Amino acid sequence: MGDTKPTYRDDAEMNAGMEEARRARHGLPMELQRAGARSRVIAILLACAAMLQPSALSAELIPVRHTEGLIHGFLVVRSLEGKAVADGQMTQDARGDRVTNHLIFRFKDGSVYEDTTIFSQRGTFRLVSDHLIQKGPSFKQPMDISIDVSTGQVKIRYTEAKGKEKVIAQRMNLPQDVANGLLFTLIKDVNPKVPRTTVSWVATTPKPRLVKLAILPHGEEPFTIGRFRHKAMRFVVKAEIPGITGFLARLMGKQPADTHVWVLGGEAPAFVKAEGPLYVSGPILRIQLASAGIF
Repeated sequence: MGDTKPTYRDDAEMNAGMEEARRARHGLPMELQRAGARSRVIAILLACAAMLQPSALSAELIPVRHTEGLIHGFLVVRSLEGKAVADGQMTQDARGDRVTNHLIFRFKDGSVYEDTTIFSQRGTFRLVSDHLIQKGPSFKQPMDISIDVSTGQVKIRYTEAKGKEKVIAQRMNLPQDVANGLLFTLIKDVNPKVPRTTVSWVATTPKPRLVKLAILPHGEEPFTIGRFRHKAMRFVVKAEIPGITGFLARLMGKQPADTHVWVLGGEAPAFVKAEGPLYVSGPILRIQLASAGIF
């Protein structure tokens, strides 16, 4: 059979038909070029993510340089402008090489942050279990988080925006250096001469995800308590989210905020203050020692 040629009523219709055919011929290659360009961009993003994500690190256990014992301290939580938003206290009890630490903050709006941590200190610090409760209007999403390192069981009970309660129970392959609830304890024993120390952390959003925390010393800073002058080592704690999720978080400015911790060194190191969020995407708060009450 011969080719069928289109018929046109006049020159204008013929010209319009030819123009449409020309656009169709040129449009297909353009669409293919755009699709190819999108594929190349995606490939480049994935390659960059692979290069930028933290390399797999073995568990980096913190040696016990100073044995933990009995503690009963009082803390205050302030905004960076200095307004007090919560009162807190920390108690700690040591029995043999096992230590139980209990930290609680009671906010002025009725919110509560309560963390109970059990860890061992036989040569190195190792988390045994951690139970964190955060509830009230100061927290974007109320959560009750339990971590059992020996079984790898992580259980998260949280409340959705509409008030519905949900539970996530997941067994994870937890490394020996997981540090939930231990950060302030570990930093007192981090060697400030080491440029970078890393530990693992179970982040909950609310789905649990294992991330790395890089602890970086940033030099000493002077401070005074009454007539006493001291120097505190400032550490910066950076969250490192692995894979494409971490790359996209950095690309879109969603990287978790750094936490700054000041520690008094010497033979009896002590926590001085910290600045950082209490939860992912939370406001930056300052935690410091409370002044003695008058009685």
